[in-house]
Formats: sequence, C-alpha cells, structure tokens
Amino acid sequence: MNRNLGATKLRRRRRPVDPMHSYDNLPKPLRNWLSQAALPWSPTSARRIWNRAEAQGQSVQDALRALSRAEAQTLARDRPLIREIHTP
Repeated sequence: MNRNLGATKLRRRRRPVDPMHSYDNLPKPLRNWLSQAALPWSPTSARRIWNRAEAQGQSVQDALRALSRAEAQTLARDRPLIREIHTP
C-alpha cells in the first residue's frame, strides 16, 4: 500500500521514536517549514539539516534555504519515476 507517498522509488523507513513528540520539540521556524514541505520529512532528518546549519553559524533563513535545497535534490532524484508515470 502506498499510503500518502504515492508512486516513488525513494526509501521508506520505520522510525523507532514517536514522530509527533519529535515534531513538537522542533524549533517553530522548522515546524512551519515542514508544514509546507513537498515531501513527508521525518523530524529527525529535518533536525539534522537544521543542526548542521546552526553549527556552521548560519541564520534561520540560511537553515531554511538548506532544507529547501535538500528537498529539491531529493525531488530531482525522484523525477525520472514521475516522467515514467506521466509519459503517454
């Protein structure tokens, strides 16, 4: 069953932690970004990118841009499958 992920070749993983608890503990700007994201991000993955940006001394806006770049790269990897599905 595909659930809400649709047709994708991207890996799916089961998480050993409660994703809602992890989500609730994220910084507000990161939660806002996740609520508008095109992909179903795990709080752990988003937090990893956020923490890396913070460790490099980047601003909140720079951290959000890093998340958007990571999402765009992931979508680009999945793009060939989308073309296969929609090509007549």
